[in-house]
Amino acid sequence: MKVPFLNLKAQYDSIAHEVEQSIREVLSTCAFSGGPYVQKFEEEFASFCGCKWAVGVGSGTDALWLALLGLGVQPGDEVITVPNSFIATAEAISLCGAQPVFIDVAEDSFTMNPALLEQAISPRTRAIIPVHLYGQAADMDDILVIANRHGIPVVEDACQAHGAEYKGRRAGSMGIAGCFSFYPGKNLGAYGEAGCVVTKDDELAKKLRMLRDHGQSQKYYHQLVGINGRMDGIQGAVLSAKLKYLDSWNAFRRTHASFYQEALAEVRALRIPKEMPYAKHVYHVFAVRSPDREGLKQALNASGVECGVHYPVPIHLQQAYAGRGEGEGSFPVAERVAKELLSLPMFPELTTEQVSYICDQIKRFH
Repeated sequence: MKVPFLNLKAQYDSIAHEVEQSIREVLSTCAFSGGPYVQKFEEEFASFCGCKWAVGVGSGTDALWLALLGLGVQPGDEVITVPNSFIATAEAISLCGAQPVFIDVAEDSFTMNPALLEQAISPRTRAIIPVHLYGQAADMDDILVIANRHGIPVVEDACQAHGAEYKGRRAGSMGIAGCFSFYPGKNLGAYGEAGCVVTKDDELAKKLRMLRDHGQSQKYYHQLVGINGRMDGIQGAVLSAKLKYLDSWNAFRRTHASFYQEALAEVRALRIPKEMPYAKHVYHVFAVRSPDREGLKQALNASGVECGVHYPVPIHLQQAYAGRGEGEGSFPVAERVAKELLSLPMFPELTTEQVSYICDQIKRFH
């Protein structure tokens, strides 16, 4: 049996008429950059997240970068985050001229370990970015208590957590800002690059709208130095068409995850993802831990099952961040999981037969 890691065409086929109609509307009105279709999606997604505002931008990286710029992060500042994320989390900090300060993650959740946060705070700390990794929220209450005690804003990297919840609150709604990527493979994916920042803060939303549009509040009057970071009209229309299905798609992901967890519970050599008591996991990625990751990956590939690795090299060990004095052993949990995690196929349209087949192949290997 052939099982793809991701099947975007299956999702497209299920909503093709709606998506194509939405795109035709944009084409007929020529509202290509920003405009009414982006604004409509912003209103819908802000409501979905339980926030007052959503500001559509060009990518998840833009969302993180502009959120930090909007909070005044600048050269010489420090921003605390984790090393086991996609590099965009750290890039956004570096693009501000600031320094990322990494702390290790918790063993069970792979998200920021709040017990290590306070000791990383310095007089130069200007923001904290917990990452809601693989579709599961970080332990936000503990993080926010510490951040609030020091007067430091929290920016949620929710780029993998569309619809995830922490104690009933949507990812992105708890810090001063929540940043999302709509890269095509995400739980809510555009048909190209797109992102957004959600917030309840009026002034931050106003500043973000300026920053994404060359720093102008009206055409040709520039109060800030900004960038060209607007969301495309077509992406706004596509995302509006898809948003109404997100909760049901996430429910399918959770069903597949439950099947995986039940079927693989008896495989002692394997550690399966744990949904934390405070979380509603939406399984952007279903990553198992194996002591022989490469062997398992090769065996699954040979049986027709495509797998992925998120992420094989922690950020502090990437060449782009060499020279910081953080070598092997600096963040042992993040480094350990980076060597063991293997991402299994996970998308709403997976069938029970496919998931059962994958589990059978894993049992055969272990």
